[in-house]
Amino acid sequence: MRGKFYAKTGKRIFDLLVGLTGFVLVSPLLIFVALWIAISDPGPIFFRHERIGQNFKKFRLIKFRTMIKNAGQAGLQITAADDKRISKVGGYLRRFKLDELPQLINVIKGEMSLVGPRPEVEAYVRVFNDDYKQILKIRPGITDYAAIEFRDEQEILKGSKDTHASYVTNILPKKIVLYKKYLNDMSFSTDLRILTETLRSIF
Repeated sequence: MRGKFYAKTGKRIFDLLVGLTGFVLVSPLLIFVALWIAISDPGPIFFRHERIGQNFKKFRLIKFRTMIKNAGQAGLQITAADDKRISKVGGYLRRFKLDELPQLINVIKGEMSLVGPRPEVEAYVRVFNDDYKQILKIRPGITDYAAIEFRDEQEILKGSKDTHASYVTNILPKKIVLYKKYLNDMSFSTDLRILTETLRSIF
């Protein structure tokens, strides 16, 4: 009951206040990273990719581009740490999760929440469609239990002969369990705890 009340009322207000404040505070960093990408690897600054949001509504997730130009980032690929397409700058951005910062725009627009199940591509959602009927009752988020638990997902997949199969078989089912755990735990205090733990795991 507590989670439902928070989801319907306070969560969006919290997202807007913290999202807008956070965007203003990190704007110098956003500009720096954008210039770093432009100078080091000329091409698009941002990478936009279609994901499935609340109630199965599609939206364009925004990230800083971390792969070399024309690397073919579109599609269902899951990227491992040893992927040769990751640029030198992209490696640093991924390591410290700086490529995720533009998603604050998705939060401000109401497509995402600061805390919530990570948004997936349609094909993976369809594989676990029944689970996502429950999970996608709320907005997907920038971070959550699964994002913290699988912070080193790229390292886990490193050396895998089939990253797609490994992700669907070994990682995504475990993430789904954690997504459902968040649905049960959802509250203002839970979101604060997850945000704090996310920052701690990065630094």
